[in-house]
Amino acid sequence: MQEATVRTYWYGARTRYGQELKVRDRLRREGVEHFVPTLPTDTPRKEKAVIANLVFLRATKQEALDLANCAGLPVKYIVDCATRTLLVVPDKQMEDFRRVLDLGMESGGLMDRPFSLGDRVKVVKGPLKGVEGHVTALKGKYYVVVNLLDCIFAKAQVPRSWLVRLT
Repeated sequence: MQEATVRTYWYGARTRYGQELKVRDRLRREGVEHFVPTLPTDTPRKEKAVIANLVFLRATKQEALDLANCAGLPVKYIVDCATRTLLVVPDKQMEDFRRVLDLGMESGGLMDRPFSLGDRVKVVKGPLKGVEGHVTALKGKYYVVVNLLDCIFAKAQVPRSWLVRLT
């Protein structure tokens, strides 16, 4: 008699704000494949989650449910409204998402709100990391403009996802 293989799937789950890395560390200790996109911070050996309240894990449906219901993992799985069951992230989509974010650490990343021309921004990735200036766009490309004494201006093309708006 041949034993049926049990498939694992990627599931997205919400956790409390600021708990993404603790959940990731717990999944790591449990030996569960997971993905929590992070970025380094200014503090050495520290990082922050790129997507607030969201973690991904790969498990069988029963393992995923047991982690939350029996083992006390502080997550709530995203539910597919049509099927009313755990939303499965297809392997190819997860792989592509991870690859883009991995590349994004150097040349891209997540997109959030669009910038308005003139917004004050800070470059958070790449060779200009830490530079502050104003955003401008020319022919669909984003630039950071830095000025000296309001009379000398320099611009550098920067991927949109390398910028964060300053308040």
